[in-house]
Amino acid sequence: MKRYLLTLSLLSILACQENTTKKEITVTYPNTTKVDTVNTYFGTQVPDPYRWLEDDRSDETEAWVKQQNEVTFGYLENIPFREQLKQRLESLWNYEKVGRPFKEGDYTYFYKNDGLQNQYVLYRKKEGASEAEVFLDPNGFSEDGTTSLGGVNFTKDGSLVAYSISEGGSDWRKVIVKDTETLEQVGDTIIDVKFSAMSWRGNEGFYYSSYDKPDGSELSAKTDQHKLYFHKLGTPQSEDELIYGGTEAEKHRYINGGVTDDNRYLFVYPRTSTSGNKLLMKDLNDPNSDFVTILDHSDTDTYVLENEGSKLWLVTNMDAPNQKIVTVDAANPAPENWVDFIPETEHVLSPSTGGGYFFTEYMVDAISKVYQYDYDGNKVREVQLPGVGSASGFGGKKEDKEFYFYFTNYNTPSSSYKYDVESGNYEVYWQPDIDFNPNDYTSEQVFYTSKDGTKVPMIITYKKGVERNGKNPTILYGYGGFNVSLTPSFSIGNAVWMEQGGIYAVPNLRGGGEYGKKWHDAGTKMQKQNVFDDFIAAAEYLIENNYTSSEHLAIRGGSNGGLLVGATMTQRPDLMKVALPAVGVLDMLRYHTFTAGAGWAYDYGTAEDNAEMFQYLKGYSPVHNVKPNVAYPATLVTTGDHDDRVVPAHSFKFAASLQEHQTGSNPTLIRIETNAGHGAGTPVSKTIEQYADIFGFTLFNMGYGELPNKSVLKSFKE
Repeated sequence: MKRYLLTLSLLSILACQENTTKKEITVTYPNTTKVDTVNTYFGTQVPDPYRWLEDDRSDETEAWVKQQNEVTFGYLENIPFREQLKQRLESLWNYEKVGRPFKEGDYTYFYKNDGLQNQYVLYRKKEGASEAEVFLDPNGFSEDGTTSLGGVNFTKDGSLVAYSISEGGSDWRKVIVKDTETLEQVGDTIIDVKFSAMSWRGNEGFYYSSYDKPDGSELSAKTDQHKLYFHKLGTPQSEDELIYGGTEAEKHRYINGGVTDDNRYLFVYPRTSTSGNKLLMKDLNDPNSDFVTILDHSDTDTYVLENEGSKLWLVTNMDAPNQKIVTVDAANPAPENWVDFIPETEHVLSPSTGGGYFFTEYMVDAISKVYQYDYDGNKVREVQLPGVGSASGFGGKKEDKEFYFYFTNYNTPSSSYKYDVESGNYEVYWQPDIDFNPNDYTSEQVFYTSKDGTKVPMIITYKKGVERNGKNPTILYGYGGFNVSLTPSFSIGNAVWMEQGGIYAVPNLRGGGEYGKKWHDAGTKMQKQNVFDDFIAAAEYLIENNYTSSEHLAIRGGSNGGLLVGATMTQRPDLMKVALPAVGVLDMLRYHTFTAGAGWAYDYGTAEDNAEMFQYLKGYSPVHNVKPNVAYPATLVTTGDHDDRVVPAHSFKFAASLQEHQTGSNPTLIRIETNAGHGAGTPVSKTIEQYADIFGFTLFNMGYGELPNKSVLKSFKE
């Protein structure tokens, strides 16, 4: 047993309050068995002492999880203000939330949550009806609220709906079809669906994608042969037609198919990784037609946005790292026939269609700008957004004369607006009634210099009046990968953090998509260290400019962001007081051997590629860079036992290594959510508990014995 006496000074950092009370918490870490497993890469032997924790079905792993949770929750329960944080989160969370409406058939549908419901409910209202009715309520799918509603896809006439459900947070889904009038299920439940869109072909049936069930654990075994199927209503799943994939000669890890609104064409997008796709087309008017290959390589990201008859509009980054729209005739769709419709600009393009128009959203330093174009490529107008932040949801059906979009930023809760496509005018459709005043907070965008001289933007949000005294509790959040862009958005959890005087900072690291493909590629494979350097430089900027100090800085990120936190804390353990890696990719030598992990190789490369790539990965892999006799920051690793995207073994092995080697008094704990996955569909009740634990752990280890701002607690004491 490894035993630490964690003496945590609870001296308040507020100048007006002195609290010299100390609290001692004794933590006894479970004895994690080590084995003599050794992996060999290009002649180099790499010990893997915690390999046994990869077996998610073993009794030994189950016992280890239970023991770790007992220690972790025993610690968290001793944080004096943990329950206050939970109550404040519940209080602030408890407001009605309404999604933007969308029309299907004779009904207008929308999602709504009354406040603290674990899952959003899908409502609908028929034209002329006085009240909306519940259409799908996932809160009744399971007793504990852990079964969630995934994609919902209607036929063009709205008479049928196919919807997917996830149980326990798993990426494996079930698909159910219902008649929207009788509400009766049509046919059998389709099972074992994963990473799939659903696209109807008329009312006959729909296309979906999945893998064969793997040998071994379905939560961790490798899945690398995606297949596209067509399910015909009224027939058993065993008779579903294999449309594309399934050949040993050509494996694709992700394949999705989509049918155009006029049911004329099926487009298929085979991928070997998360970036780049081939593109094939099939004319559904001719049942005997073969696939036509538009792109036979995965060097670009290209998809079909719209069609009118045989005229196609495609979005591509071929010879356009920031993306452009091109047109081509389906009779001759090869790239040499493409004609620019909306050319590439200096800003990244994300287009959509609705109401007979194209809408182009551009990211300008991660901030939204939206323009409207007609089908001849003429600019109609710039949409003047409600403020500086993120807009989404522009688009709808071609016949719509109005639709609804969202707007938000870090200190403004998301609101929806009703947009008239002809006039360009819009009005507020729904705004939240929330116990939070955005005017009390401010966001500023700064540009700092990374290690190699690259300028990187960062948005810093905090309550007005916060002084730059180097003592503000600060969370630095990052991702930096997979072409994902972090744009301003409101979070109830972060609002509670800022209420307490906390600063929330988000840099737009390389590896993301904020500046197009070049920005993304600059944070991949042998350039992945750029991402960590960008994050480290962001922390140094916050410290040098007196927003905070190392003693009051926490770093946080999930999934690829969990890797970011793990790599940063092992490279610069002196830089932060608290590290919060969530559902992280932490074993970079074996990540590609689990589930669909091999598809991440575009960003990471693999240890099997060549000796140079192996050494590079080993050089930053968090699991392999925990060293003895190092004082690491207070660390709360978080994961879910049903995470079949980034398997929890990553977090298990990292936590075990930290507990073995940690020097000093900072706790290194792992919080394992049971019956939970990578994050999507997590019940509100569990999310609130997670935030309370994460923020409580963070503030406590920064030296707080009570909440910095107790005045906001009166709202639920009264």
